[in-house]
Parts: sequence; structure tokens; C-alpha cells
Amino acid sequence: MSIINALPAAGLRLGQTLVPPVFHRRPEPESLGRLGALEVRLARTSAEVRAAQALRYRVFYEEMSALPDSRAMLTRRDTDGFDRICDHLLVIDHDDVEVRPFRKARPRVVGTYRLLRQSVAERHGGFYTAREFDIAPLLARHADLDFLELGRSCVLKPYRTKRTVELLWHGIWAYALRHGVDAMIGCASFEGTDPSRLALPLSFLHHHAAADADWRVGALPGRGVTMNRLPIEAVDMKAALATLPPLVKGYLRLGAMIGEGAVIDEPFGTTDVLVLLPVARISERYVRYYGADAGRYAA
Repeated sequence: MSIINALPAAGLRLGQTLVPPVFHRRPEPESLGRLGALEVRLARTSAEVRAAQALRYRVFYEEMSALPDSRAMLTRRDTDGFDRICDHLLVIDHDDVEVRPFRKARPRVVGTYRLLRQSVAERHGGFYTAREFDIAPLLARHADLDFLELGRSCVLKPYRTKRTVELLWHGIWAYALRHGVDAMIGCASFEGTDPSRLALPLSFLHHHAAADADWRVGALPGRGVTMNRLPIEAVDMKAALATLPPLVKGYLRLGAMIGEGAVIDEPFGTTDVLVLLPVARISERYVRYYGADAGRYAA
């Protein structure tokens, strides 16, 4: 489950030539970036992780169509077992301080992404994505690469702007450089669980954004629904792009590919597709924009 209603803003275009960039790692600083009062960094305390979970609940359950279980309803937080092993990327607004009874005041968490490195996933049972897509053959084919899973992304509605999303992507970029990430994977979601109503965007992704053979991944047996719902000649490119979730559109601009088949996620009320983004395919323009050393918004 993942949604951001704004785009990575690096002026990128679909179909542009992709050039493998040269990367320079640097130690991960306390802050991964700052733009005015907004800062991007990893959660440092359990209280900050809970704030990210509360934001996810607000977006996924109150704003969207996810169905909370009794625990989520009681705590008003979106949680699962992966939260304890993931890093939680936060965008924090230092000008919006939450004052809570009997608790220390803190700046508001307005955006979040959940990050899971392959080395950590392998010690704790694997990636969340493996619950929906058959990624084991992919990982085996690319055993020399280090994968990072992106998930549970959301931004508070008033902050769905270029500034916030740029900071989130700046943080991911800095994190990826710090940990030597070679490829990113994760689910991206369409609202709704009736794929026939998503025939145009799913067919567009099937015909125009399918992963290369060496990166192809299908849904788990019994979980997948076809994305090939319209013939290629019936896909209106302009109309299809307009119906894509902003997060999916943003991933494509970066150079991402899409796996084979979609998965219906009933509890979250979404139809999920698998995004695959090898670092070597990331648009050269994107790299220049944020900096080969992630220095654009360095604090």
C-alpha cells in the first residue's frame, strides 16, 4: 500500500534516454535534507515511528478506503510486523509544533516512507512485497545486487506539494547512496479493487512500461489479475497518463519498470502493481537535479 498525491519534481519526461550515473557515497548525516522549515530524516525514536504510523492511519483509513482491524481502530495507527525492522523516513515541519497534554512538544510529521534493506529483510523473513509478488526468482537472478524496498508512503493532504515530495525523494536518494543500494522495489497502488475499472491505466502499464525480461516479476499464484485489458491500439496515451496515480507516474519518470500482473489488496481497498527501479536506470537528469552526492538539499 503506497500513495503520494504529488510527483518527484525534477522536470523529467517519459521515454527520455537513460544514462547510468556515477555515484559518490557519503556518510549519512543527522539530517538528510532541509528546505525551509521542512526537514527529511530518519525516525530516531519510537515516538516518531508512532507519529508516522498515525499519519499513515489518517491517510489510508480516514481519507482512503482501507479497512482497519480492531487494533488499528483502537490505536488509530497503521502498524504491522515490518515496522520494527524498517527505517522510517520522515518529512517534519519545524514550523508546525504539536502540543500534547503531558507530553513533550514536537514538530509535526507530514510525510513518510518505509525503507527496508535486503540485508535486514533476509534476517527477518523477507520483503513485504513477497506477500503479493513472486520476487524470489528476481532476487536470485540479481544476487550480486543490493535491493531496497520502498513502501507505506503517504503525505498529509495540505503538504502534497513539490517541496514535500522533493524532500522525500532527496531523503531516499541520500539513503540509497549511503547504503550502496543497486535497485529499488515496492508496490504502488491504484484506489479501488475492480480492475475492470482500471483497464486503461493497467493496459498502458502493460504495453508501455513492462519490465525487461531479466527484471520481469509476476504476482504470486492465485493473487494476480491481468493488466492486459485493452489492445495496445485502444490505449489513448494522453488519457492513460492522466489516470495514473501520481506516485506511479513519478516512478516512470525516474526510469522504473512495472511487473507483470496486478494484485487486489482488499484490506486496503487498492489494486497494486510492482515497481522495479534499478539504480543504473535512474534518469541522468534526476541525478543531476538532486546531486550525485545527494547534495541539493543538504542541511
